[in-house]
Amino acid sequence: MQSKPYLTSADVKKIAAAAEAEAAANNWPVTIAIVDDGGHLLWLQRQDGAAALSSHIAPAKAKVSALGRRDTKVYEDMINNGRTAFAAAPYSEGMLEGGVPVIIDGHVIGAVGVSGVKSSEDAQIALAGIAALAA
Repeated sequence: MQSKPYLTSADVKKIAAAAEAEAAANNWPVTIAIVDDGGHLLWLQRQDGAAALSSHIAPAKAKVSALGRRDTKVYEDMINNGRTAFAAAPYSEGMLEGGVPVIIDGHVIGAVGVSGVKSSEDAQIALAGIAALAA
């Protein structure tokens, strides 16, 4: 039987703090969601000023990233480049840039989803959170 790493509560708090710091440094009001490898919500934080809808979009992005084992930008690009039928796939509401998998030792152990600003900025916040695990 194989073993794999998993996100601990301490890991989740570290990711969340770093993501929040990145958002605050740029004055970006967002919602930050962190999920495990099955897409189950471990953390949700809607910052002051973030749109209410972002509290639904961020977890959806995280879930799609964890289950798909890749950045959600891949799906957004696929749809924008003409494969529009893919928009009918399960969890299509999360197929927007801003969901990033957490990969440790080649294993996807979860994902971070961010919503509230431009999609590339959402992804920047998610990546800053994930980078905190290596610190």
